[in-house]
Amino acid sequence: MHIVGAGPAGLIAAETLAGRGFSVTVFERMPSPARKFLMAGRGGLNLTHTEPLPGFLRRYGEAQEWLTPAIQAFSPKRLRNWSEELGEPTFVGSSRRVFPRSYKATPLLRAWLRRLERLGVTFAFRHQWLGFAPDGLRFATPEGERTLAADATLLALGGGSWPRLGSDGGWVGALRAEGIAVADLRPANCGFTVAWSDVFRSRAAGEPLKRIAIHGGGLTAAGEAMITEAGIEGGAIYALSAALRDAIERDGAVTIHIDMQTDMSVSELAWRLERARAGQSLTTTLRKVAGLSPAGALLVREGGPLPSSSEALAALVKAVPVRLTGTQPLARAISSAGGIPRDEIDDDYMLVKRPGVFAAGEMLDWEAPTGGYLLQATFATGRAAAEGITRYLEQPDRP
Repeated sequence: MHIVGAGPAGLIAAETLAGRGFSVTVFERMPSPARKFLMAGRGGLNLTHTEPLPGFLRRYGEAQEWLTPAIQAFSPKRLRNWSEELGEPTFVGSSRRVFPRSYKATPLLRAWLRRLERLGVTFAFRHQWLGFAPDGLRFATPEGERTLAADATLLALGGGSWPRLGSDGGWVGALRAEGIAVADLRPANCGFTVAWSDVFRSRAAGEPLKRIAIHGGGLTAAGEAMITEAGIEGGAIYALSAALRDAIERDGAVTIHIDMQTDMSVSELAWRLERARAGQSLTTTLRKVAGLSPAGALLVREGGPLPSSSEALAALVKAVPVRLTGTQPLARAISSAGGIPRDEIDDDYMLVKRPGVFAAGEMLDWEAPTGGYLLQATFATGRAAAEGITRYLEQPDRP
């Protein structure tokens, strides 16, 4: 049994299959496993989320119906139990996100690899999948190109974001060459470009916007954002990124509105601005009365001269317009949209046009916001594919 890709989807499938007695080899083009998984855990490994399951499943948008059986079978509760069995009990953060006790990915991965070693899983690193051959899979290896055959294969090669960590999307062409439809990979959970003025860019780039709410694409998200040299990114932006990306692809640009003072209504803020100390500069007023950070006050002024009336200024603070002109490159996105669509995969996650070849994880055409939803579906589809492979290998009349 061959698994191509040593990320979470591939590793959970390897664990499941090896635990049932199958001989499993995991092929990985990088010199070590789960590099993007480790990167995701640098700031705290967000495994899953405690949102009730109906709302949790709605986070997957158009892919909800497709992913529901897999996530119900390997639910957030089961993922937390699995982590605890590896010696990493989980805890729930203030945002209802779930983290391992150590908070980092490294201890969990080390324990996981020890379990896989005990189960007899072998690894072949620096093996890059090149595509199919009549008698197996083609790999570029340190010893040259090789063709390897197996009774079944799972492709778990990830999406196209952070290619330096292993997931470069190179598999798209190999599958299309076999007549398998693959939706173009696009950035998801990404930042956006903005044509900032030179003055604003030089003074505000690298500064956070805290306790804000962003309205855009017909949706609203509260949280934080970060001003960058090229535009804007951060949690509140990522939550809206799919809708904003689609709007830009359709219309060429989209304008969001940022509420810089979520604790006051327009009327309350206007009342306070009206009573601001005479002779105080508008920037100082915005900082002291409206509670804005220096970067926030600069952003309010970025659109041009400030209105003279307190009511109009309050309305501006509560809905600062920012025109997004494009997405950041796929290589810089947290995850990717696109991939193998539902109609190319059967209920066991096997490629319809390639019997015996399965796919899981971010290779599939689904996307989700950050907050634990990405890893949950990656684990769940890897586990579901392993179940499908088990049924395939155990059928008496398989080809």
